[in-house]
Amino acid sequence: MPIRHLSSPPPAAAARRRGRKRQRVVAAVAALALLVQPLVPALPGAGAAYAQRLPDLGDESQAALAPAQERKLGETVIRQIRAQGGYMDDPEVNDYLNDLGHRLVASVPDAHQEFEFFAVPDSSINAFALPGGYIGINTGLILLAQNESELAAVLAHEISHVTQHHLARMMSAQKNSTLLQLAALAVAIAAARSGGPNGGQTASAALASAQALAIQQQLNFTRDNEYEADRIGFQRLEAAGFDVNSMAVFMERLQRVSRFSDSGAPSYLRTHPITYERIAEAQARAQGKPYRQVPDSIDFDFVRALLRSYNGTPKEAVAGFDHAIAERKFNNELAARYGLVASLLRAQNTTRAKSELVALEKVAPPHPMIDAIAAHVYQEAGDIDLALKRFEDALARYPNKMQFIYDYPDALIAANRARDAAAFAERELLRFPTDGRLHRTAAKAYATLGNRMQQHRHQAELFASRGDLRAAVSQLELAVKAGDGDFYQSSVVETRLRTLRQELLEQQREGGTTRDG
Repeated sequence: MPIRHLSSPPPAAAARRRGRKRQRVVAAVAALALLVQPLVPALPGAGAAYAQRLPDLGDESQAALAPAQERKLGETVIRQIRAQGGYMDDPEVNDYLNDLGHRLVASVPDAHQEFEFFAVPDSSINAFALPGGYIGINTGLILLAQNESELAAVLAHEISHVTQHHLARMMSAQKNSTLLQLAALAVAIAAARSGGPNGGQTASAALASAQALAIQQQLNFTRDNEYEADRIGFQRLEAAGFDVNSMAVFMERLQRVSRFSDSGAPSYLRTHPITYERIAEAQARAQGKPYRQVPDSIDFDFVRALLRSYNGTPKEAVAGFDHAIAERKFNNELAARYGLVASLLRAQNTTRAKSELVALEKVAPPHPMIDAIAAHVYQEAGDIDLALKRFEDALARYPNKMQFIYDYPDALIAANRARDAAAFAERELLRFPTDGRLHRTAAKAYATLGNRMQQHRHQAELFASRGDLRAAVSQLELAVKAGDGDFYQSSVVETRLRTLRQELLEQQREGGTTRDG
């Protein structure tokens, strides 16, 4: 871990007396810090490094961090992932992952915390858990899964890492190995000070042996975690009603992908090592179970089609779906036709998108993703009234679908109904008070209306949701200066400003106490 020290230095005279003596020790400790970094390679892509460095705290680690603090730590990491572009801001994809994930969580009553699942816009194959029950899934992994049970197997495995407190135990194990390496460092320093002819060799040998021991301990610990997550994940997969053979099948597919990959093993294999023993155990667990044919949900097929519509250029995406439909190379024809409409919309070919949408709706059952894309097609085609009607009808049927909650007020603003948009956003913010995207829409609506106080107030909440307290305070200060709100609105802004100023002050104090060495 990074070297920490007080920001206030000792008196200059004392510092000079101790400085030269400490330089050698600090250099040695700094070298040790490099040795005791987490030994599993960090996950590539935004937010992935946190999966290896931050603990999912539980059991013995709760003495250091309470569950509420763990959740807060996870929220902080999520804000950083968002800022780095590692969070896919697509409510349809994330809604599906949360529906699937919570079905698995509920299937085995061993989870005593909240979970949130989110997609990472990364074509590499990976999934990871963060503190507080946050689980990220790369879009590349979603597209690699050939059926819903395979994707569920990955989520069940990740959920089990959290419920079994593996990251907490890994942190504890690394603490123990750090103590061993500190002891080895003491031997190394003593050997170096001895000045004997073999002093340098003794120091190198002590450090090398300590590092080798730490590596072996972590490899064993990680292997045990993977076997346990497989076992508990299998139970979770079966209890949720999925195909239990899918775990071994997906493991085998990952190994085949790595065998023919020019860039080496997929990220998931580097952080979740798959051995023939693990595959064999997964196969053995499934062998005695009755055969169960589990059809994929339409949501699984639609989400995968939507993700494919984002790949390549718009022209390439359209051509890909055209070819799949013409050659009948698809798992689900409705999903392929939905993907074609999504690709045409991305290509701004609204004329053909409308005709393909009509054809799709003639054969497809009612579905929120079709309603959403239909509203967008009509909005992009300039038929704003029909678009609003589609949004309103869909909200009546699916009042909790975030895609409609986000898109409807935007459509209202496009229809020059900013006052209605602001009122809708304010109502939904009573349900989702920290939703940054809703605050952004409200700020846009109030800016259109010329209401500067409310504009800056909601812009402040958008920044606060991202963890940027300084920018949030600046926006609230502008809101106070605007002076165009009523007494109640002014009171709300001033109270919130005092709260965020205090939080910013505490944040600055914490940051000023220590700094990375």
